[in-house]
Amino acid sequence: MHDLLKRASLPLLALVLALPINANAQTANAPAANAGTVKTVPQSQMDMQLSFAPLVKQTAGAVVNVYAEKTVRRQSPFAGDPFFEQFFGQQMPNRTEKQSSLGSGVIVEANGTIVTNNHVIAGADDIKIALSDGREFASKVILTDDRLDLAVLKVDTKETFPALPIGNSDAVEVGDLVLAIGNPFGVGQTVTSGIVSALARNQVVKNEFGFFIQTDASINPGNSGGALMNMKGELIGINTAIFSRGGGSNGIGFAIPANLVKVFLASADAGVKTFERPYVGATFDAVTSDVADALGLGKARGAIVVKVTEGGPAAKAGLKPGEVITAVNGVAVEHPDALLYRLTTAGLGKAVDLAITDNGKQESVTITLGQAPETTPRDQRTIAGRSPFTGAVVENLSPRVADELRMPSESTGVVVSEVKDGSVAQQLGFEPKDIIVSINSSDVKTTKELATLASQNPSFWRVEIERNGQRIRQFFR
Repeated sequence: MHDLLKRASLPLLALVLALPINANAQTANAPAANAGTVKTVPQSQMDMQLSFAPLVKQTAGAVVNVYAEKTVRRQSPFAGDPFFEQFFGQQMPNRTEKQSSLGSGVIVEANGTIVTNNHVIAGADDIKIALSDGREFASKVILTDDRLDLAVLKVDTKETFPALPIGNSDAVEVGDLVLAIGNPFGVGQTVTSGIVSALARNQVVKNEFGFFIQTDASINPGNSGGALMNMKGELIGINTAIFSRGGGSNGIGFAIPANLVKVFLASADAGVKTFERPYVGATFDAVTSDVADALGLGKARGAIVVKVTEGGPAAKAGLKPGEVITAVNGVAVEHPDALLYRLTTAGLGKAVDLAITDNGKQESVTITLGQAPETTPRDQRTIAGRSPFTGAVVENLSPRVADELRMPSESTGVVVSEVKDGSVAQQLGFEPKDIIVSINSSDVKTTKELATLASQNPSFWRVEIERNGQRIRQFFR
C-alpha cells in the first residue's frame, strides 16, 4: 500500500524544546554553520532522566488553536427542475451552511501576530484563536500565500502575548532533537518528541513550493500551522503535512523552514498585499543520474537551466541553458525547489552568488534578484455584451501577471484572470488561467483585440484556448 500525503489539519502545534546539556559530555564536531552551538548525546542514566517540562512550560503559551469558519452555498440537485420549483419556488435551489476547520498557529510577535498554514484559514469568513489558558480572540488575515502554504494573522487587541523566537533553520541538522506541541484530533494540548529525520525534502505537496524539514515527532490531523522547535526554545519550522495510510502519524511529518517564515513575516509587517518571490527569468529542471553522467557531475544534485528569458536577471548574469547551478552563496542546492528556496530567503533586491558547472568547469556568477516585471501593460478588461466571453476578466500576460496567477513566467498572450459568478463565460466553462489563443481563426494577442472580436456578432464562435499547456477548441452558437 502506498503512503498517502495528508495535510496535518485540525489543531496541533509542533514545538521543539530544548534539552539541558551535560557540560562534561564530549561534544561532536559541528559544521561551520553551527560553530557556536555545542551538541551532545546522553552519556549516563542521569542524562536520560532529564525532562523537557521546564521548556514546555516556558514556550507552550505561544502555541494557539486556530478556528476558521466559512459559509458554503449548497446547490440543490433539483435546481432548475420546473416540477420542484413549481411547489418550492426559488427557496430550495440555494442553501447555505457553516463549515469549520481546526488548526494551529504560533505567536511570533508579542503584539499578537500569528503564523499558521494558509490551508487552515483559506476561504474563512470568521477566524478565532484560542490560547492555552482557554481565552479566545478574534483575528484578521494580514497576508496569505497558497504556494508557500503560509498565513499571517493578527489579534485585534492591545494585550501583550507570549511569543516564540524564530531560530535559524539553516543551522538545523539531521538528528537534532525536536518537540511538537499541539492539539491532535482535538483531544487537548499534547507534547511529542522526536528528531529531525531529513532536510530539504521536496515533492511533499504536489504542485507547490517544496523544501521541508522532515521529523519523526508525532504529528497528526490538527497540527497544521503548529511549531517545530529546537532545543533552545526557538521556532525552526511550521508543521504542514504528514505521510499517512490511515490519517494518523507514521513518523513522517514535514515542516516549512523558519528562515522562509522570517521572509514571509517581514513582508506581512511591511504591509504588502501579495508576497512576491524573486524573479529569475529562467526555468530549471532536476538533474537526473543520466544527466549527471553526461555532464560529468559526481552526483545527481543541482538545478539544470532549461530556458533563459531574454532581458531577465538570469540572461543579464550570463546564465545559459545546459548549465547546472550547484550552490547559492556557498550553500549546496539539491534540486530546483531548493534553488527557489535559497533565492526566496535571500530576498528581493539582493545579489547572490551562484556556483555553476558548465561542461565540467566550475564557475561563479552573480545575479540580482528583483520583482517580476510587467513587460506588457496588463490592460485589464471585463468583457461585456453578447459573446461567450461575457463576464470574463482578461489581462495581457507578463512575468508579473503570470506570477500573480501562478503560471509559468514565460507565458504570453491574453489570459482569463477571473470569471464572474453566474456569467455566460462561467456557464460555458471558461476558467482562470485560460489563455485565449484565437477567435474565429483570428489570433488574439492583446485584451484590446479580444474586446473588439467579442463585440462582433457572428453566427457561430470558434474559440481556441490553452489550458495547462493543452490546446482546446470549442464551438458556440
